[in-house]
Amino acid sequence: MTDFLQLAIQGIALGAVYALIALGFVIVYKATQVINFAQGELVLLGAYLVYAFNQTALPFAVSVALAVVVMAGVGWVIERTILRRMVGKPVFAVVMITIGLAIVIRQIVSAVWGFDDVLLGEPWAASRIQVGDLGVNVTSLVTIATAGALLVAFFVFFRFTRAGIGMRATAIDQEAALAVGIPVRGVFAQAWMIAGAVAAIAGVLLVAFPATLHPAVGFTALRAFPAAIVGGLDSTGGAVVGGILVGLVEVLVQGYQPQLAPWLGNNFHVAAAYLLMIVVLVVRPYGLFGTRVVERV
Repeated sequence: MTDFLQLAIQGIALGAVYALIALGFVIVYKATQVINFAQGELVLLGAYLVYAFNQTALPFAVSVALAVVVMAGVGWVIERTILRRMVGKPVFAVVMITIGLAIVIRQIVSAVWGFDDVLLGEPWAASRIQVGDLGVNVTSLVTIATAGALLVAFFVFFRFTRAGIGMRATAIDQEAALAVGIPVRGVFAQAWMIAGAVAAIAGVLLVAFPATLHPAVGFTALRAFPAAIVGGLDSTGGAVVGGILVGLVEVLVQGYQPQLAPWLGNNFHVAAAYLLMIVVLVVRPYGLFGTRVVERV
């Protein structure tokens, strides 16, 4: 039972990180109807910015705050200089641009910081809390608490602020939003800024102890993509549920599969998330909380 609880806590913590990354996918998709395949690399860049700021002797919290601001600016620049020119163009072309952006960001990170593993430098590091036989990394608790607070903040933003309501209206019907005076292009920029800011925080939580920071983290972050699909690409609440489900499945499979089904190989936990995605899509093609598209002819 103790082993199960230990794995469950780790799974919820990983799922909370996946939920934040999935929110980046969902927010951009809700606003623009485009899947941002560069979200994993935004997470990577955000984590390296925290590392770089922290190396200048700035307090860790200040380094994170600066990285969040810079990544919001990166999102704004990407939308203003590249994606705004693609409004009205085929969705396929825009998706290909996000894939190209992912490759460019990854190469920039590798060129600036190299390929060696580095430690992020979070202050809690290897700290653990012991409750009876159950030992919990402080990293897991910080991750769950931070992700929970951010998710509550997102709920308040979308529910009660003018900008959040404008984003929700734009997601439902862009033409109607324009008709009532909502600056749709500004909403697109806001979506990318939020995706960039969230990516920085998710990057910190993803590579916190015992993980290390390296350029391949961008690929690791893309393992949150099934979370967005499972929950529904147009549902922020679905991103949370999908993230927790994917995190739990991945950690529990990694913990129990070597003993129960060793013939599946050493890295089956990575495939397990995609297997969950396939099962959900077969039953609910729009995800657990996605909006069913009804076409009338």
